[in-house]
Amino acid sequence: MNRIDVPATAAVLPGAWRSRVLGRIGTAAVKVLRMDELPLAEERHPHAEALLVLDGRLDLLVAGTAVPLGPGELYVVAAGVPHAVAPGSRGTLVIVEVDDDGAGPA
Repeated sequence: MNRIDVPATAAVLPGAWRSRVLGRIGTAAVKVLRMDELPLAEERHPHAEALLVLDGRLDLLVAGTAVPLGPGELYVVAAGVPHAVAPGSRGTLVIVEVDDDGAGPA
């Protein structure tokens, strides 16, 4: 795998909240996306996922509790736990999660 400039990759994404897979580790995908201050509805996943804020701010709601995250902060959402994004989140976010479609290593 080549070196990836994550902020530059996020900057050229076609739209906010649309992730791009940067690479895979086993069945997990490492993704990047841009946040645009709009909220995202509550969701849950069958596997844990890691959320790393590179720049900006992620205003996360985990099981109804506010969890504000800033640059360099990481939060792991446990499997099955409901979480949503509150209005105002902006910047670059890296997500590590097991692919729901079961895709293996690339």
